[in-house]
Amino acid sequence: MKIDQFTVEAPNVQYTEEHIISRYQYGNTKLVQGEGGKWVVKPWQESFEFRTQRKVPKLGVMLVGWGGNNGTTLTAGVLANKLGITWMTKDGVKHPNYWGSLTQASTVRVGNFEGEEVHAPFKGLLPMVEPNDIVLGGWDISRLNMAEAMERAQVLDWNLQQQLVPYMKDLHPLPGIYDPEFIAANQAERADNCIKGSKAEQVEVVRGQIRDFKKNTGVDKVIVLWTANTERYSQVVEGVNDTHENLMASIAKGETEISPSSLYAVACIEEGVAFINGSPQNTFVPGLIDMAVKKNVLIGGDDFKSGQTKLKSVLVDYLVGAGIKPVSIVSYNHLGNNDGCNLSAPQTFRSKEISKSNVVDDMVQSNSILYKPGEHPDHTVVIKYVPYVGDSKRAMDEYTSEIFMGGKNTLVIHNTCEDSLLAAPIILDLVLLAELTQRIELRRDGQPFQGMHPVAVLLSYLTKAPLVPEGTPVVNALNKQRAMLENVFRACVGLGPESNMLMECGWTNREGATSSS
Repeated sequence: MKIDQFTVEAPNVQYTEEHIISRYQYGNTKLVQGEGGKWVVKPWQESFEFRTQRKVPKLGVMLVGWGGNNGTTLTAGVLANKLGITWMTKDGVKHPNYWGSLTQASTVRVGNFEGEEVHAPFKGLLPMVEPNDIVLGGWDISRLNMAEAMERAQVLDWNLQQQLVPYMKDLHPLPGIYDPEFIAANQAERADNCIKGSKAEQVEVVRGQIRDFKKNTGVDKVIVLWTANTERYSQVVEGVNDTHENLMASIAKGETEISPSSLYAVACIEEGVAFINGSPQNTFVPGLIDMAVKKNVLIGGDDFKSGQTKLKSVLVDYLVGAGIKPVSIVSYNHLGNNDGCNLSAPQTFRSKEISKSNVVDDMVQSNSILYKPGEHPDHTVVIKYVPYVGDSKRAMDEYTSEIFMGGKNTLVIHNTCEDSLLAAPIILDLVLLAELTQRIELRRDGQPFQGMHPVAVLLSYLTKAPLVPEGTPVVNALNKQRAMLENVFRACVGLGPESNMLMECGWTNREGATSSS
């Protein structure tokens, strides 16, 4: 059973014209080691109060790499949904949707009605921006208008593209920052729409572009997201990018090791605008994180988790949780879009390899019965550029595991991923969730309300290499990531975590029980 909207009626929840306020008891456990090395587990609870602004702003989203496959696909998708455009394919008439989006196309359980499970849309937990109301803009180093860029991407059905051309041909990306030292040489032919000047001057230009976009569109809030080319890893150098002060001094001096993505992030933080990194490079060098924390501006990343890696974060969690020991994981990909072209350079591929390879770490570390200290499965990632397949990425995985009494189990999976059609809804979720988290405040008893930590851990579900605050463990297991996100939002409306115990269904009552034999 599905319900679209609901309110929570409870002593710990209050709805005002401006806020939803909830008092929440957070429970966890603390371990202590007593005499003789005996471990004792002590449950504890702490009181929190959540306050969520109910008014949803008019949201502007600026994409770095707006004219790429992801940017054009998202723009086309939002327009098709907003305008109700249908299109003909060989399989019949297709209708626009937001499938693949956690916020728009998934549900959460909210209870039981007369013996039937009741679910509500994920976006029904708290007030969220409607995707069709988003104002899109951004940058690209290619000057093609968005209709031309959509045709170049070769992602969407031709009949749909034809109908969208009138709405996209007048959308032009702003000039972007281009540094050939950070991406593959094969991208140079696209770079005809670039910001000139020193690194410091480029930052100032981007700041002005953000201010102009906000003024010209009349939006209340702007979020910037990087969906441009994967960059090579930046070297973290003491005195260059290790602190906020050193980073700013290095930009002023034109230090070569400051990447374009880091320059965009600096510009956003200076403007008080959230910045999300959707690619695998280390945009958030220590100096940038230091800057974001000091100025209390949201940052999140890294690298969209869409196809092969999302499956891996489910499958390895299942295997290790079932007491099965993965010992070899081999992941092969080939793709033919511009992302694949850029990743054909060794230095940019290395960024992607790091992002994909760390995804199983926390699951392995969770089971010391299977893995000795320091032990880890062999894990190899290969990506090849095959132009013919275009945006239809092929991913092939082999998981070899040790099982009972010396046996071995091998899973081989072939996954055809429509790369940009999987990534576009993730971009949508990232900006919607980032916006929402900026409207949530919380406090402990007797303390003033404050916003969430600027390093947005709640975005972890959507990224391959989650950026987390210092001292916070990195969680990659997909189900745990989703549970964290859902449970925080449930807490905001005074609901406890979903326990899945189903004790209300009577299974704890022995009266009337019958045997299944």
